[in-house]
Amino acid sequence: MTGDGDGAASRPRLILGSASSRRRELLAQIGVVPDDIRPGDIDETPFKAEQPRPYCTRVTLAKAAAVARAAGEIVLVADTTVAMGRRIFGKPEDEKEAAAFLLALSGRRHRVFTCVAVVSDAGVRHRIVESAVRMKRLSDGEVNGYLASGDWRGKAGGYAIQGPAGTFIPWISGSYSAIMGLPLAETAVLLRDAGYSIEGGWS
Repeated sequence: MTGDGDGAASRPRLILGSASSRRRELLAQIGVVPDDIRPGDIDETPFKAEQPRPYCTRVTLAKAAAVARAAGEIVLVADTTVAMGRRIFGKPEDEKEAAAFLLALSGRRHRVFTCVAVVSDAGVRHRIVESAVRMKRLSDGEVNGYLASGDWRGKAGGYAIQGPAGTFIPWISGSYSAIMGLPLAETAVLLRDAGYSIEGGWS
């Protein structure tokens, strides 16, 4: 039996506490397929005057606590927060709010925080990654066309860099995978430290 086979066979069960197809696709890039999907149901409303970085961390750890975990299982959760200054841009409730988000971000730089947490028998460990993103100045036609695509639904800040809105983003500084929703380098380290081997030499 090959070493890769041995590693895969000895892996603990991995539970992804997210319904995001993007996060499943990103995990697949590093050879990780969750054994189960168990999204945690929490209130993601920011506290009054809450700053974006601590908000993102708090929500991630709340998601981790909300996912049922059996002994020996590993739970992986994440949260992505878009912010400009102190303002947190959540998932727009409707097309009108999505338009307001896009117009606010148009022609300006903003920050994207993604926090990932891994829960195992050893406890909870997390990492947060901050990236900077610049959105070009959008025309009314670009905004209306993107809204009509429906791609804004369920996306923090009202856009997804890996979708049609990628044409709006001429510059980033940081982690592309984190902006998509899961920082792969940090995720791999957390999984390895929790005893979950990663294909390609992680153990």
